[in-house]
Amino acid sequence: MHRLRTCASRLRPLTASQTVQSRSQQRPALLNRTLQPIRRYTAPVAAEPFLNGTSSNYVEEMYLAWLEDPKSVHKSWDVFFRNANAGAPPGTAYQSPPPLGTSLASLTQAQSVVGAQPNVEKLVEDHLAVQSLIRAYQIRGHHVAQLDPLGIMDADLDSLPPSDIITSNDKLDIRVVKERLSILTVGESDCDSHIRDDVKRGFYGLDESDLDKVFRLPTTTFIGGEESALPLREIIRRLEMSYCQHIGVEFMFINDLDQCQWIREKFERPGGRTFSLEEKRTLMARMIRSTRFEEFLQRKWSSEKRFGLEGCESLIPALKTIIDKSSENGVETVIMGMPHRGRLNVLANVIRKELEQIFCQFDSKLEAADEGSGDVKYHLGMYHRRINRVTDRNITLSLVANPSHLEAVNPVVQGKCKAEQFYCGDTDGKRVMSVLLHGDAAFAGQGIVYETFHLSDLPSYTTHGTVHVVANNQIGFTTDPRESRSSPYPTDVARVVNAPIFHVNADDPEAVAYVCEVAAEWRATFHKDVVVDLVCYRRNGHNEMDEPMFTQPLMYKQIKKQKGVMQKYAEKLIEEGSVTRQEYEEEIAKYDKICEEAHARSKDEKILHIKHWLDSPWPGFFTLDGQSKSMSAPSTGLTEEELSHIGQVASSVPVEDFTIHGGLSRVLKSRGEMIRNRTVDWALGEYMAFGSLLKEGIHVRLSGQDVERGTFSHRHHVLHDQNVDKRTCIPMNHMDPNQAPYTVCNSSLSEYGVLGFELGFAMASPNALVLWEAQFGDFHNTAQCIIDQFICPGQAKWVRQNGIVLLLPHGMEGMGPEHSSARPERFLQMCNDDPDVYPKINPEDFAVQQLIDCNWIVCNISNPANLFHVLRRQILYPFRKPLIIFTPKSLLRHPEAKSNFDDMLPGTHFQRLISEAGPAAENPADVKRLVFCTGKVYYELNRERKTRGMENTVAISRIEQLSPFPFDLLKSETEKYPNADIVWCQEEHKNQGYYDYVKPRMRTTIARVKPVWYAGRGSAAAPATGNKKAHLLELSRFLDTAFDLDAFKEHE
Repeated sequence: MHRLRTCASRLRPLTASQTVQSRSQQRPALLNRTLQPIRRYTAPVAAEPFLNGTSSNYVEEMYLAWLEDPKSVHKSWDVFFRNANAGAPPGTAYQSPPPLGTSLASLTQAQSVVGAQPNVEKLVEDHLAVQSLIRAYQIRGHHVAQLDPLGIMDADLDSLPPSDIITSNDKLDIRVVKERLSILTVGESDCDSHIRDDVKRGFYGLDESDLDKVFRLPTTTFIGGEESALPLREIIRRLEMSYCQHIGVEFMFINDLDQCQWIREKFERPGGRTFSLEEKRTLMARMIRSTRFEEFLQRKWSSEKRFGLEGCESLIPALKTIIDKSSENGVETVIMGMPHRGRLNVLANVIRKELEQIFCQFDSKLEAADEGSGDVKYHLGMYHRRINRVTDRNITLSLVANPSHLEAVNPVVQGKCKAEQFYCGDTDGKRVMSVLLHGDAAFAGQGIVYETFHLSDLPSYTTHGTVHVVANNQIGFTTDPRESRSSPYPTDVARVVNAPIFHVNADDPEAVAYVCEVAAEWRATFHKDVVVDLVCYRRNGHNEMDEPMFTQPLMYKQIKKQKGVMQKYAEKLIEEGSVTRQEYEEEIAKYDKICEEAHARSKDEKILHIKHWLDSPWPGFFTLDGQSKSMSAPSTGLTEEELSHIGQVASSVPVEDFTIHGGLSRVLKSRGEMIRNRTVDWALGEYMAFGSLLKEGIHVRLSGQDVERGTFSHRHHVLHDQNVDKRTCIPMNHMDPNQAPYTVCNSSLSEYGVLGFELGFAMASPNALVLWEAQFGDFHNTAQCIIDQFICPGQAKWVRQNGIVLLLPHGMEGMGPEHSSARPERFLQMCNDDPDVYPKINPEDFAVQQLIDCNWIVCNISNPANLFHVLRRQILYPFRKPLIIFTPKSLLRHPEAKSNFDDMLPGTHFQRLISEAGPAAENPADVKRLVFCTGKVYYELNRERKTRGMENTVAISRIEQLSPFPFDLLKSETEKYPNADIVWCQEEHKNQGYYDYVKPRMRTTIARVKPVWYAGRGSAAAPATGNKKAHLLELSRFLDTAFDLDAFKEHE
């Protein structure tokens, strides 16, 4: 009975004139980002006197008796219970007994009041229909929003609008609500019956007669504001205004109720999108700066490529709104990445780069003053700290330089942002954030977007939310969206991480500003990614010299007719009285004057300084003119005590009651024995380098696939308790109370994204050793873009040093083509030294000067001590260069590939070349052959030499640092053995590996007085054979060649 009364009282329809209770009594305030909406309806039964107090017990007894036998109760109770069961509220279900003399017909009429009451099932169905309608708008309203400024395309590629949303299919007209609801009023004479049935089904069974009924609103909407019930007509109108105008919101795929409710309130609550007069004026001023900047450049340099922002001028106020709101929420640093379109405008009006520095970039007569090649103006970055005028707080803005390779900068920005957060102790991302700008075609087409998104919530990679802004030109160069993506929107990739997507018509600056405010608040509230899709157009071609009419004639006919967004917005403000035309024109004249004056100053610039565009300065690391502070080469050795202490940590478990795997216990025991014997293997050599740097206050970060254990189970830097799930221990973080933290983290199965991330991390500070290890060396080729465009030429293009280390497992082990070669030939090909010029050698600083001049360092190291030294050298030297190390596989456990403490003590250094130290070195005149090699093949050559008994006639030297090439050491070595022929031996194929790099440099070193013979595998397309027998046969053949003293006689 109680359920019946409650159901009837809550679902009965109200008339529009009825008083609706205050919304504030039904929905509690939002507290701690947790929404707990509660409806408290006051049921009419509360006012019924005969259902109050002890009377309710009496009524219940009567009701139970009536259920057993309706005739057992008075006729009036029989009528009441019948009406109540039929759905009538208790107040109307009760009928007072008829007066004496009333006719039977009148009594029957009074008893049939149930026929005039609404049917409970119908009430439930109608309310469910309204809830479904509201949900339909929330889920699919964006499909019919008016997003395209041109009015000729849909922002999404779905061909049909949803049938369950009452809206106009014509997105170009903003019709009055009555017209937009006309689909409800389709009558018998207006359409075929099957169309009418489809319409009615699409609208969940509601029809014209329901438009003025008042329905109670569910807890999943905020369209009522302070009202808890609205007429259906008003419900639809408000939903239209929330979801089907210039903003389309995609969020209902998010599986978190609190987040969905947060977004609903932002976009549904009436009156939430109002702008003050001051805000409108600020928005207009920003639109003027954005628009007039591009117009100024077009007037002055009409034939120059600049990849202007015309058609998407609202991007500038969008970014400034995000920065303003984030600054208000406590953000102090914003790291930005973007493509070339609009970059100069962002530099000028967001970062606030001096205009004269931008304008002088257009002067073709300026000479470059910096080292390296420089880069085009629309690829350069910038770092600037200034006062945010809206919040009056300091804000640091960094726009990261990037190549033309679209979206490649994304993980670099994220890595730099993560590093900045790490160094300032910002564990929640409240002080440092990233903003990424994208193009529509690239956002959908480039896989690095997906890789970067999947780093967004990983513990060692999260930046606690990124604001993504897509400049959606609705075209990619010349390609139509229908030919460039399969998804409805270019932003659909963001759905994989539950990022809300806010589509907005870029010709509505106020809608753009509001959406950006919400995006910044979302990031500050939930610390998750969010996407703003600025649906705009591109007024010119791909660049200012390109003719778009060849491929998009109809679109560009419309664009030529299109009024600029600044003009449209100004006319709107003038019409509503927010500004006068004179004020508008004065604001334009003011900015034009600023541009003209800056242009005049730019003519005084005679030299182009790329260092003025540095995106990641390292204060205090260089001299004032950007040079290294010294040319010193400090020893990279350690004391015996330090080596022993680090070794003890490496061979122990520093946490009590921690059970490790039995196999790992044997590994730690073996390490302890090596330390006692004053020797180290490969894993311990690395441990010594990392541990010593940590003790010196240098942060070490090692990242990559399976790096915690190591692909080959040799590292074991993270110990796992065998009895407690997810309990781990990192012994290296127990090195010293004052040490720097050690970060070792298994990455996602990505090379492109993760290597880019680590490169960005290394950009932030020179006082960190950042390493990325490939699972196998050849896997680096999926990150080739980062290597080719950022790591190799980064300093030359952008005057930006970087000390990232790449560890690339390499070696022909008979494992087949895919797990053998790290492709050293590719790295060596990109080294910037001249193979035909013997350098001028100053014995005091030649090695250091070589490192300063090179673009990167390439090493193939053959013993643990040299690994130890080269890693420490990365930090101890007064400059930073990328370091590429081809690391071993079988040598990790090779009994001969060990080093003694003596090779790591104070006074020792990295050995660029390891000379022959055996019997051959004692009698160099008797040596008939001098074999140069690098890496693992040395141990195979040495074993073969012993087997053949040729220790006195064949000398073997190892080149550990291939680039910069050790001209001086190689010259000394060749002069030491005057009677020996010279052979280069490698295990790689002849057209791969090192031969094409070392041969011309060796020939230059010896002044071409002797040939440089080759011993190794022949040329091949694949890096290695997949047949074990063929592998061993190839090895045997080139070892025979290397030790056959008559092998090259016929070629002399």
